[in-house]
Amino acid sequence: MAAAADLSSALKEISGAFEKKTGVAVKLSFGASGALTQQIQNGAPFDVFFSADMDYPKHLIDLGDADSASLYQYAVGKLVLWVPADSPVKLDEGMKILLDPSVKKIAIANPQHAPYGRAAVAALKHYGMYDQLAPRLVLGENVSQAAQFVESGNAQAGFVALAHAIAPGMQAKGKFWEVPADAYAPLAQGVVVLSKAAHKKEAMEFLEFIKSNQAASIFKKYGFSVDHK
Repeated sequence: MAAAADLSSALKEISGAFEKKTGVAVKLSFGASGALTQQIQNGAPFDVFFSADMDYPKHLIDLGDADSASLYQYAVGKLVLWVPADSPVKLDEGMKILLDPSVKKIAIANPQHAPYGRAAVAALKHYGMYDQLAPRLVLGENVSQAAQFVESGNAQAGFVALAHAIAPGMQAKGKFWEVPADAYAPLAQGVVVLSKAAHKKEAMEFLEFIKSNQAASIFKKYGFSVDHK
């Protein structure tokens, strides 16, 4: 399975539960949604694609690379502003912390490939800060790498997925402020089974499992909203 980087914790747990239930092994490959879409177009042998938006899966359907009947919105992601645990900034000031002199670099996922990067740019523009802060932005290949830049000290703040900020290994390393939902377009996230899937039966079984209450509760645990239609 190819999956957007914001899903690294949630999908590992969900696939573990699926393996336990069915005995079917799941191999995960994480990256930026746009980069994974390119790989799929170039023939990468994935069965299922979890995107951080709905547009990339729809694009693959239009190209004939994915099964339109399988398209499903599995969650809505949330964007947060994340700083190291020892950062001197006051998070209750929200976006204003980015103007603090101690914040020299701000990490975001590359907006060309990553929906969370586009959401970060939209949020900066919403608050009228993009032009001023654009020279300080450092681009991660995906949202996980943006988080790594902050963790390693190469950036003093970053826009990451809420799922990263509350993942077990990250909670002690940083603190976050949730960006208000009206500052960026909703991060509706879609999954699709690929046309050339070598394991279509298992792929469809996994998709059914994603629609279960068990999977929904895991997504919620990592900060995603789940709307069972």
